[in-house]
Amino acid sequence: MAEASIQLTGTKQEKYEQLLPIIHSLVVGESDLIANLANVTAALKQGFDFFWVGFYLVKEDELVLGPFQGPIACTRIKKGRGVCGAAWQQKQTLLVPNVDEFPGHIACSSDSKSEIVVPLLKNGAIFAVLDVDSNQFNDFDNIDEQYLNKLCVWLSDIL
Repeated sequence: MAEASIQLTGTKQEKYEQLLPIIHSLVVGESDLIANLANVTAALKQGFDFFWVGFYLVKEDELVLGPFQGPIACTRIKKGRGVCGAAWQQKQTLLVPNVDEFPGHIACSSDSKSEIVVPLLKNGAIFAVLDVDSNQFNDFDNIDEQYLNKLCVWLSDIL
């Protein structure tokens, strides 16, 4: 599917319900991990105008920057460091309303104010994390958590 732009309308929940089938159509039938993750980041960035959205891939003992949309990012993150490293270590989604209050937060950009990180698991092991940042405090909620978790579970199953 080649889409020039993604126009979502309605509530946040309605926007996710419109976007997930678009992402599905972009990814199904494509076997390349990087191509798929790149299209997912572009769709999320365009659909919601997030400040930063991207994936970090587990490579040995670090998270390594993968496909992303937004300002220049940190390239490598150790397990347990920052929100991404903590989500990897804890094997759970982390929703942070104010990144300045998160112990050990890694400030890749001082414009980032809130963040949600969702792990992707295969065979019980995390192979990547989805990291979404906002330039507004308290920008993510249980709707983001619900739909981004759903997206990442689905991606984990097909990638």
